[in-house]
Amino acid sequence: MKQILYKFIFFRLMGWKIEGTIPPEIRKCVMIVVPHTSWHDFYIGLFTRGIIGLDMNFVAKKELFRFPFGAYFRWMGGAPLDRQKNENKVDAIAKVFESHDVFRLAIAPEGTRKKVTEWKTGFYYIALKANVPIIPVAFDWGRKTVKISEPFWPTANKEADFKILAQNFKGAIGKVPEYSFEPKD
Repeated sequence: MKQILYKFIFFRLMGWKIEGTIPPEIRKCVMIVVPHTSWHDFYIGLFTRGIIGLDMNFVAKKELFRFPFGAYFRWMGGAPLDRQKNENKVDAIAKVFESHDVFRLAIAPEGTRKKVTEWKTGFYYIALKANVPIIPVAFDWGRKTVKISEPFWPTANKEADFKILAQNFKGAIGKVPEYSFEPKD
């Protein structure tokens, strides 16, 4: 019933569509969501997750997990991340994959909602360390489309892999267009 409601709101009322899917046999992966220009991306992700019907997870700054929303964010698959501690976050997040049968981590490689010209590298090293594929997911507000691309297995050649991954986001417009990520040719 919830999935029917999500589809009605997302497709009919909001006018969005979803291209592609995450193969259910991929139980562990890092999903990179680009462009991330607004807090509105969060509910687009929630609708997409509800429509696809697969568990998806995210990490977010620990401040979001305080009362009154902390329990809700945990229930939605969130895990708090203390960005102030001097700990290796890549190692800590990669270990999470070991302790779960299913863990599909959604992460914004831009690291902010502002304009960036280069991605942070953590998602890449998490995928390498956890030995999981990367699934590019574009939130294209210009076309009102969530585009889920094919899984990509990182090769440890970061520069070459980033060029390949970035092409999945060519032309994708963020909610705040001027902050959209523009892949280099």
